[in-house]
Amino acid sequence: MLQEIVIAGFGGQGVLSMGKILAYSGIMEDKEVSWFPAYGPEQRGGTANVTVVVSDDPISSPIVDKFDVVIVLNQPSMDKFENRVKPGGSLIFDGYGIHHLPTRKDINVYKVNAMDESVKMNNPKVFNMIILGGLLKISPMVKLENVMEGLKKSLPERHHKLLPANEEAIIRGMEIVEQIQKTE
Repeated sequence: MLQEIVIAGFGGQGVLSMGKILAYSGIMEDKEVSWFPAYGPEQRGGTANVTVVVSDDPISSPIVDKFDVVIVLNQPSMDKFENRVKPGGSLIFDGYGIHHLPTRKDINVYKVNAMDESVKMNNPKVFNMIILGGLLKISPMVKLENVMEGLKKSLPERHHKLLPANEEAIIRGMEIVEQIQKTE
């Protein structure tokens, strides 16, 4: 198994932490992983992205040009990364803030209304966990219990009381992910 993933969005959407949790989850399952963030002034509202590779075999390089899965959380990220999905791969997006849907016909496209759902859950901070749940539904590369261990490892201990809400958000993301296009 080899999954090459990029997650991209605005700084503050939990892009980097989502990637870190995914990487920790892979480590919990004795998989080979790489976590390669790309950001600068993004923490102030610009775009940020992280490449995560999860593999059963050693990873030769953390630098990836084409991805099995692309997750985009804003229009600039859609514009930048849509063409970097491998043919037959998957693009996952949050419907909030996307004005131009993907145009490629050789990829699977999934929508997760994470922003709307996080508002319904009265907890905007679980937005990225809803997205992560959608990813794990379509590409179950790691087990939920290991995601929770990875989350526990990445959160400061003072925030461990938030683990149940995050688990609920991941499960909710698994429930609401919707395939809107299948490869031709």
